[in-house]
Amino acid sequence: MKIVVLDGYAMNPGDMDWSPLTDLGECELHDRTPPELVVPRLAGAAAAVTNKVVLSEQVISALPELRYIGVTATGFNVVDIPAARARGITVTNVPAYSTMSVVQMTFAHLLNLTLRVADHGRAVRQGRWGSCPDFCFWDYPLVELDGLTMGIVGLGAIGRAVAKVASAMGMSVLAYHKSRTPLAGPPEGVELVELDELFARSDAVSLHCPLTDETRNLVDARRLALMKPTAYIINTSRGPVVDLRALADALAAGRLAGAGLDVLPVEPPDAADDLAGLLDRDNCFITPHIAWATRAARQRLLAVTAANLAAFIKGRPVNVVS
Repeated sequence: MKIVVLDGYAMNPGDMDWSPLTDLGECELHDRTPPELVVPRLAGAAAAVTNKVVLSEQVISALPELRYIGVTATGFNVVDIPAARARGITVTNVPAYSTMSVVQMTFAHLLNLTLRVADHGRAVRQGRWGSCPDFCFWDYPLVELDGLTMGIVGLGAIGRAVAKVASAMGMSVLAYHKSRTPLAGPPEGVELVELDELFARSDAVSLHCPLTDETRNLVDARRLALMKPTAYIINTSRGPVVDLRALADALAAGRLAGAGLDVLPVEPPDAADDLAGLLDRDNCFITPHIAWATRAARQRLLAVTAANLAAFIKGRPVNVVS
């Protein structure tokens, strides 16, 4: 079987062994593939592995030998699923590989917002502590999480894990969950509420919902206006869930204490307009979509990607989304 990895660099920039995949057949590895090379590189291939390279109906129709598409992510919107299904092509994804890494990033942002660790560390490096007349100093309010309320939008695997950590830190937890998959019940100690109530009562809101027509711009000016001026918002889900212009306005007006974003509507941002002026805000911190990218998470991603393809070869496909 000919296997072509179209954009392997993000998953494996060279710090892992590709053998789980290369042992499965004739495997062609590409760090990146521009749109004009997708069809030529996949010519004659039975299996394609992609992360962000788009496999549209036009691309799929040009590849008569293609029988399998493995998406090295949980989201699979880069593949035209109806077109793949019509051709009988099996499409798989990799669910839940980065749960704890995303939880870690969620609290990295929250702890940074409440203690400004990087800012105060920078001040020490600048000599400001040494020249301070007092035994310590701080430039920003220092906020304790114990006793505050965490609001979680989306109680999937990541949302549930965030709830567990928040509870362990002494926070009360509210949650809103709407999904095609019915919720068996909230974790112990988690109170299910309506969305507007969650925004109004929470001291920190963490987003863990998929991008759908209903969740696009879910965090808009109206919902931001419901939040406490001392509250924080954290997005490690999908960029378009947050209206960046509305967020920038709320931060600038002091209607919100801070924001931590690991995802943006346009990635990477290619113009100042893509960021709505957020880079000028000292109460907004943006990381470059790296919550998923710890080595441990990427190792699981590679392992499950290979296991998905191996299961397909054996005629017992798993994690099928087509």
